[in-house]
Amino acid sequence: MGEYTSNLVTKDKIHVVEGGNVTTPAGFKAGGLHCGIRKSKLDLGWLYSDVPASAAGVYTTNLFQAAPLKVTQESIAKENKLQAIIINSGVANACTGEQGLRDAYKMRTKFAETIGIEEHHTAVASTGVIGELLPMDKIEDGINRIKDQENGFVSRFETAILTTDTKEKAAAIQFEIDGQTVSIGGAAKGSGMIHPNMATMLSFITTDANIDDAALSQALKDITNKSFNMITVDGDTSTNDMVLVMANGKANNQKLSPAHPEWDVFVQGLGDICALLAKEIARDGEGATKLVEVQVTGAGSDEAARAISKSVISSNLVKTAIHGSDANWGRIITAVGYSGQKLDPDQVSICLGPVSVVKKGVPVNFNEDEAKQYLLQDNITIYVELGDGNGEGTAWGCDLSYEYVRINASYRT
Repeated sequence: MGEYTSNLVTKDKIHVVEGGNVTTPAGFKAGGLHCGIRKSKLDLGWLYSDVPASAAGVYTTNLFQAAPLKVTQESIAKENKLQAIIINSGVANACTGEQGLRDAYKMRTKFAETIGIEEHHTAVASTGVIGELLPMDKIEDGINRIKDQENGFVSRFETAILTTDTKEKAAAIQFEIDGQTVSIGGAAKGSGMIHPNMATMLSFITTDANIDDAALSQALKDITNKSFNMITVDGDTSTNDMVLVMANGKANNQKLSPAHPEWDVFVQGLGDICALLAKEIARDGEGATKLVEVQVTGAGSDEAARAISKSVISSNLVKTAIHGSDANWGRIITAVGYSGQKLDPDQVSICLGPVSVVKKGVPVNFNEDEAKQYLLQDNITIYVELGDGNGEGTAWGCDLSYEYVRINASYRT
């Protein structure tokens, strides 16, 4: 996984679980199988809690919102509870009209009946090609076979939710609250069409923490703005972007809310999981060869810093320069300037890793070979200091390669 970045207040209380995943928290199971949507890859996954769990979601802001998102929002709205999620890959069930909505409801009903839970405790997610109807006969047959594989294997779940991804994305952390061990686990998919504004990316987070419903929902929204909404691969916001979190309370801690003395520990833990998964999505961008991080400091506010860092990481010219290991800082400062945020150009400084290239708006004589050697690495950090305040923000993305064009020129075939 990516570098652990918990803040100093809670770093000594939170640790990463080696090999952890969505089933690390108590009471969760997951699995996956091949039902025939795709030629040979696993394409149907499920995630299940032993008991109904407090639930919250954040969804794409794309006006063409896929049918599964509508059904999932309806499920959560009834009681703010979920017990299971069914996910297919290969077909997004987006822009499919009334038939697509009926199919999403049918997936929810069939899965709930098969595993014996309330229909409104079931979420639905889909990812893949937009505009095609789901092959419901294959999906229903696959759901029928879930009962035989109920314990499943979490690695099969992590694989079944992928599309053009080159690897699975999973993480888990643990910490103590009220003397009880609390775990948070997560799995995600996403490689292309990544520019969330919750927003094809999906992320599923589990925890055995006992937490207030409203507090969980607000925490997820706040953290999403600092993690999943701070990544980009290609500037496209999907119709299917969704982050779901389920908290089943099996850790037996006192109910968490902002009034709880250890609330900050939980919030930091949830933030750490989301940041880890977000960086893995950026690292696995279609055709990517490098993970790029943009750290902006000295802004007038955190919001301004986040906007500027997202502007830089989203620039195709910056991304192509990084791919070519070209220290073309002019593209970076241009992206800072068109971010729409207030700043003083005479105070802006930029570094490519350890190499200073601009200081207070003026170019610095730097060693081109040193800069190139740094940019040849797999992990690149661009530092932007604005000298205008205490606002900070970090965004993650990747380089833009020839391979990205090849993948997306033949995505449907």
